[in-house]
Amino acid sequence: MTIVDLDRGILTGTRPVPVPTFIVEQAHARADLDAFRALRREVFVAEQGIFDADDHDRIDDDPRAVVLVARATDGTLLGGVRVAPAVEGRDIGWWSGSRLAVSAEARTHAGIGAALVRAACARAEAEGALRFDATVQAQNERLFRRLGWRSLTTLDVHGRPHVHMLWPIDRAQRLADATKAVLGSLLHDLGGGGAAALTGALGGTGFIGDDAAPVPGSDLLAACDAILPSMVERDPEWAGWCAVLVNLNDISAMGASPVGLLDAVGARDASFARRIFRGLRAASQAWGVPIIGGHTQLGVPAALSVTALGRTDSPVAGGGGSPGESLRLTADLGGEWRPGYTGSQWDSSSHRRAGELRALAGVVPALRPTAAKDVSMAGVIGTTGMLAEASGCKAVLDVDQVPMPPATTAGDWMTCFPGFAMVTTERTPARAALPAFVDTVVCGRLTDGRGVDLRWPDGVVTSAITDTVTGLPTITTTKDRS
Repeated sequence: MTIVDLDRGILTGTRPVPVPTFIVEQAHARADLDAFRALRREVFVAEQGIFDADDHDRIDDDPRAVVLVARATDGTLLGGVRVAPAVEGRDIGWWSGSRLAVSAEARTHAGIGAALVRAACARAEAEGALRFDATVQAQNERLFRRLGWRSLTTLDVHGRPHVHMLWPIDRAQRLADATKAVLGSLLHDLGGGGAAALTGALGGTGFIGDDAAPVPGSDLLAACDAILPSMVERDPEWAGWCAVLVNLNDISAMGASPVGLLDAVGARDASFARRIFRGLRAASQAWGVPIIGGHTQLGVPAALSVTALGRTDSPVAGGGGSPGESLRLTADLGGEWRPGYTGSQWDSSSHRRAGELRALAGVVPALRPTAAKDVSMAGVIGTTGMLAEASGCKAVLDVDQVPMPPATTAGDWMTCFPGFAMVTTERTPARAALPAFVDTVVCGRLTDGRGVDLRWPDGVVTSAITDTVTGLPTITTTKDRS
């Protein structure tokens, strides 16, 4: 008897049924896949009579499909399940599970079906799914609900009652909670709190939680970002490059032209500091924005922050959107994952010519949006949520319309730092001449409410972020006064 059996007996007061030791793994070999197909025929054709002769379908021919099997220690196949993208063509982050089958001999042993379902959920999320669902026979609904699934609707499949069920994926919510949720309470006193923040410090009137802050009494804006110390330590040249990149993106999101940079560098010695400066200098030259000052300290742990200054007489607020306006994503999809940062940092800039990088500063002014936000560490979903929050709205993204590089999964792309990407809102379709190497697509809408919803091609809407992202005040009252 295993420890799991003992726990079950203590908790339920029932005599546990011995559970065979088994493992769940992916089936790769042709013989293993054929054995799973034979088990499916045994269950769904011979035993249940759901199919006449064979249960083969298009998913069996999809090279992206993954088969997971449960095996006893002697190699005996006990059960299996498939997971695969739910739609043909581009993977938009919607995956489905199907053909869950457990051999008749193994059904008397608790846990095999549940283990396969859990493994399928984990694999779908590892493949970048933002939605994972399954259409299950009605008698299995209780099992799935016990495992945390939610029932959507009942339907008839092959003359049998089924339930369409959804596994909740909270990837975007977890990222927002980890990176942004504390900002409202943390910065409350800096801005005076509540309505005072709308007219006083922390951005000034109409600019709460923006990428950059207008400098009072001038047409200048300032943005300041720090790079993670672990990233500075691991890859100082890249950290220097990114410190310039993220700050210039913040200036560009406000529709401003950059005019100068200041840096603050901490390093253990001069040799290490020189590597950071090498990245800063390369980026400064590429974008054509000078480093005009800063501070350097040696004999300390690695640290790097940069302040960028920009100039505009009409800054674009991140909270200028209103219900009913369209959401647009404009992004440079070229490039690849930064080595060592797969799934978290997309490098769209290091291969670009200087003229191309400088042209990106004209994207927001050309679009003339009502609101704009630079996509940064909160990803596309989290940044969209911040724009919506500042605007006093909810955002609904049409997932199949979101532009993304073919070499990424939807889950990674929607939660990574994408190099250059701007979320903007508009009342009428923008007709702007943009750099040829960027993609720009209307892929959502602002509505009444809070949070971020994902709308899928079949009309199902799932929640990616349930409420506000930062808890900072909105600028609704400012817009009402204007």
